[in-house]
Amino acid sequence: MLLQIGLVDNLASNPIITMVIFYLPFIGLMLYGQKFQSWMILTEVARSLNRMKAMKERGRQEMIDYVNQVAKPATDPSERLDQMLEHFTILPVDLDPSGIVKKMEHILTVRDERVKAETKRLAPIDDPVKMSAAENIMEVATVLNLMYKIIRHFYLLGKRNGSLYVVIQLQMIMPILLQEADALINALNALKKVQPLGDGVGAMVAGKLMLEKEKKIIAKDTVLAETEYHGRQLYLIKAEGPGGMVGRPGEAVEKLVTEVSKPINAIFMIDAALKLEGETTGDIAEGIGAAIGGIGVDRFRIEEVASGHNIPLYAIVVKESLIEAISVMKKEIAETADKVLVIVDKLIEERTNKGDRVLLVGVGNTLGIGQ
Repeated sequence: MLLQIGLVDNLASNPIITMVIFYLPFIGLMLYGQKFQSWMILTEVARSLNRMKAMKERGRQEMIDYVNQVAKPATDPSERLDQMLEHFTILPVDLDPSGIVKKMEHILTVRDERVKAETKRLAPIDDPVKMSAAENIMEVATVLNLMYKIIRHFYLLGKRNGSLYVVIQLQMIMPILLQEADALINALNALKKVQPLGDGVGAMVAGKLMLEKEKKIIAKDTVLAETEYHGRQLYLIKAEGPGGMVGRPGEAVEKLVTEVSKPINAIFMIDAALKLEGETTGDIAEGIGAAIGGIGVDRFRIEEVASGHNIPLYAIVVKESLIEAISVMKKEIAETADKVLVIVDKLIEERTNKGDRVLLVGVGNTLGIGQ
């Protein structure tokens, strides 16, 4: 025991040993701690990047397999598909906001038509439902490809410059990006099997009310039905199913409101809405305004025609996460359709009078949802 104490005293009294034991680790941490931390973060991000690359490749291969299986082209579609994956859209200049929505609508219309034309050229399918599924699979593959390229860009940028702050930000958002990519991958099976997505709950509600009613096309990929409902004239609008369409509800609402002989007294819109963390999937909320997502073109047209004709806008939304919106529709979301119909019935009774003309718009992707 005394020998041990003496040995410790000798070590403590030696300044070189003291420096090695107590000071060098701190000096090394000060000089190389940030580089070591960057190396650990880069290693973690690299693993996530490899996982994202695998999902990107799977999305590409799923599109090739679907085209080969359904369309049976004479030549290998891989090269043309790779060209389509690099397709991009340049939004119009917004320095002068006057007329920006019209320009944006024009650009998006040209983009949609181009994607449809290229997909049809790649996969000449006569069945419109399978054709829409091919278009949706193409969109998924394109998004996965873009996500991978952006993540790879910032990873290589941070690695080359040794920037800890770039890789830390990438590390923080990677779990969210991977969740979204996983949801897109899971959506591929739903697209191939034409199963409803979570985003289609609004269209499902309108489709239930349209059953056995006469339908007509009012805008591209958008249908209109008319019926009597509790003494009111009820107009119903949704994207044309069961293909994976979102339609043009803005154009449809604008056309209906301006062309009917008598004024519309109220507009009700039903859509899925992103829930906040802690909220329950399938919760229903009521509000005021145009319940529709996207870049804003359809919402602008609806708000413009509603304000111009002094028509109140009422919204009903079903809460769900972004991942649930692009995945196969969950049971708790599908079951809300009947609950929403009860709320619609109550709101029409409370906020309109008999003899009024009421418009109900079911917003969302109609994949697997008829009318």
